[in-house]
Amino acid sequence: QVQLVESGGGLVQPGGSLRLSCAASGSGFNIYAMGWYRQAPGKQRELVAAITSGGSTTYADSVKGRFTISRDNAKNTVYLQMNSLKPEATAVYYCNADPTTVVDAYPSPTTDYWGQGTQVTVSS
Repeated sequence: QVQLVESGGGLVQPGGSLRLSCAASGSGFNIYAMGWYRQAPGKQRELVAAITSGGSTTYADSVKGRFTISRDNAKNTVYLQMNSLKPEATAVYYCNADPTTVVDAYPSPTTDYWGQGTQVTVSS
């Protein structure tokens, strides 16, 4: 059983930065594929970034070059550094964990393990 707790959301002006954190409980974090998703009002949840157990990363086109996902296995934590934020980034951000046994796989959106979400608001 994995429990995920996100933190780091808040209100930021356009062009600003935030770093989100997602702390995982339990053992085996180093084998989990981890992802960050977001859901804006009236829209479907979408993948923002993901990282495999081996450290490979993937990003949505809309955030490439501005967002960075990383993980610290010693702290059981995955991060999302968000720079040059735009108003359209306003959403609730969720992390997920996938204890996949497939080597270097990205997390499945159907995994059972999700955090409660953290609100990010980009506004002047």
